[in-house]
Amino acid sequence: MQSILSITDLNKTFAGGFKALQDINLEIHPGEIFALLGPNGAGKTTLINIICGITNLTSGSVSVGGHHIVNEYRQARSLIGLVPQELTTDAFETVWDTVNFSRGLFGKPNNPPYLKELLQDLSLSDKTHNKLMTLSGGMKRRVMIAKALAHEPRLLFLDEPTAGVDVELRKGMWEQVRELRESGVTIVLTTHYIDEAEEMADRIGIINHGKIILIENKFDLMKKLGTKHVALDLKEPLVNFPESLATYNLKMNGSQLIYTYDSQKEDNGISELFEKLIHAGIQVKDLHTKESSLEEIFVELVRKR
Repeated sequence: MQSILSITDLNKTFAGGFKALQDINLEIHPGEIFALLGPNGAGKTTLINIICGITNLTSGSVSVGGHHIVNEYRQARSLIGLVPQELTTDAFETVWDTVNFSRGLFGKPNNPPYLKELLQDLSLSDKTHNKLMTLSGGMKRRVMIAKALAHEPRLLFLDEPTAGVDVELRKGMWEQVRELRESGVTIVLTTHYIDEAEEMADRIGIINHGKIILIENKFDLMKKLGTKHVALDLKEPLVNFPESLATYNLKMNGSQLIYTYDSQKEDNGISELFEKLIHAGIQVKDLHTKESSLEEIFVELVRKR
């Protein structure tokens, strides 16, 4: 199956010599949700701007749906929708005029039924004739999504789509993103909310200092790089830490003993730990297990690199 987005040896150097992107290679598959994570200044927005034709690349090749973004820029851009970080809309325009105008920019014929359905799917039906200046931040964000989808793109970029949006609205937008994917739209998402990527993405890419340091299926990533924690609630706090437990990766938190281990190893040491606890006369009244979250994995990867 041909990739909807193909990036080969992409580099971007700004005037003054700053290397924003270095040797980026990436394939995005049709119908997936791909989350691109990275700290501020890592190069996420620069990469998106290059793909969308807002910023020129220095070297390398990018194609969308088989169309080169420079040599076949009209065909490539017609396949792309972009919801940028900043809310860039005309405050005095109505929702309908904004969305309809965006469709016309791409040379698409008028299609009021499609636009009405689009606004309905984004819970904007009752705001059709409202001016943008009267809408809340969350509603404006939905208008930006409608504007990006007005010309029926196959690839949608969501650059920090839920920035400044309350928790309830964020969850509603997650559901809308899933519905878009089910309708055949491929989605590339950048976000600072790691739980957002953990909730929605099929694959995760991590970029740092202009380089992609990892691309992995979300579940495989969490399985390979995640650790597990066993929290043991003790009947009584430990006064002295037994020497027999010194070789274990243990932390004390009040009357709770926390053991961290590699979930991939068959011999995780738990049975031996319990034997030594019993031998030392330490009584456990309850235990809890917890796996590393995607956020913990992300922070650890970026710190190491």
